[in-house]
Amino acid sequence: MENKITVREAITEKDKAKFWEELSAYFKRDIFPEDGEDREYFLGSEYREHMEKIHERETDKAYYLFFCRAGEDMGFAMPVIFTSEDGKCFIMEFCVLPQYRGNGTGKDCAVALMDWAYERGSEYFELNSGGHERRERFWGGLGFIKNGHDEWGEALMIMPPKGDVSFTAELLHDSDDWQLLKLENGFKLEIGEEALSEEMQTALQEAVKEGKITFFIAKRGYRAVGMCSVTKVYSTFVCADTAVFEDFYIEPAFRKMGIARLLASAAQQWCKENGIASISVTCADCDVDMYRALGFDTKLGTTLAAIV
Repeated sequence: MENKITVREAITEKDKAKFWEELSAYFKRDIFPEDGEDREYFLGSEYREHMEKIHERETDKAYYLFFCRAGEDMGFAMPVIFTSEDGKCFIMEFCVLPQYRGNGTGKDCAVALMDWAYERGSEYFELNSGGHERRERFWGGLGFIKNGHDEWGEALMIMPPKGDVSFTAELLHDSDDWQLLKLENGFKLEIGEEALSEEMQTALQEAVKEGKITFFIAKRGYRAVGMCSVTKVYSTFVCADTAVFEDFYIEPAFRKMGIARLLASAAQQWCKENGIASISVTCADCDVDMYRALGFDTKLGTTLAAIV
């Protein structure tokens, strides 16, 4: 079909040079029209060298793609397909050139990109929306939904995996796991708090490493989709350890799939196996019924706090 949009990978040095030329123009024109640190970084050699390494690696590589119609390049994209993990295709960059915009061209290019990625083993798609309303509206029209934030606090959208999905819950052993920071930012920003600063990230990782807090992570294969934490407290009432249940968060796209019960059960079982007499949670009134259904069914009075 003459008007069909096809996807062409930039393989030759000439095509790669053209891709980076178009990407730089896109950054200047559409993303960073004013001077600043972000503009300087994305237009500088450091970002290009970083992406070139990902492009050249054997697995989980970045692709330089052009959208073509009737022999003309009308846009480009840079996805990374994580075939060694869980089939995530992360769309890092996506652009339709200004002269070709309108009449549904952007949607057609996005569909062509996803079809191309599905053929290469992708199971679902994710991208950074930056919280931009126009971008969220565009991708939302294609079936993407808002889904938490990344480890830097940037808003994410996801086209969830199709079909049945199974989950596991496990102890977090790696205090430096970037997915913990991603989930923490999703949790904090959802309840109106600020994302973790670099200092807070370091402090959290150190607390995990030192055993001051224990995290349970819900996973779909490689991907972490939810978490909760347990912090031990010595109680003189029972002369034994008790615990506080916190950091209870599940990515929006994976809610109502049994993950809450999976995490709560894992935390309660771990407490039982480690001689912890009880595990308690402080929650808003609207969440009381949920926590009761998850096994927190003994009322211990009212929690009061002095914020110091």
